[in-house]
Amino acid sequence: VQLQAFGGGLVQARDSLRLSCAACGRTSSSYTVGWFRQTPGKEREFVAAISASGSRTNYADSLKGRFAISRDSSSKMVNLQMNSLKPEDTAVYYCALSLVGNLPQSRSRYGYWGQGTLVTVSS
Repeated sequence: VQLQAFGGGLVQARDSLRLSCAACGRTSSSYTVGWFRQTPGKEREFVAAISASGSRTNYADSLKGRFAISRDSSSKMVNLQMNSLKPEDTAVYYCALSLVGNLPQSRSRYGYWGQGTLVTVSS
């Protein structure tokens, strides 16, 4: 399984940005996909996750209402819509695949990771 996150860039505070995760591989569409983010000196933190069917989602409490995760089964893409961005959202964002079906928030439950995409939010 290979994952690739893209769509990052430089935006201003209160702007919106959409990240996408392309997953390819025989079983990539059968498992949970999550988004994480990391800033220098900090641990990688959970952002959101979506089930294989796309019917269930899980969000970090602090991001509920601003971020939305979705899944396009036809293209095998998982998207992260980020609204009302704040400077503290600046981070490298990663997508990852989990073989566990309960939308885990722990990064240890994700076995496949893509290269991250940098999001910079200026004030």
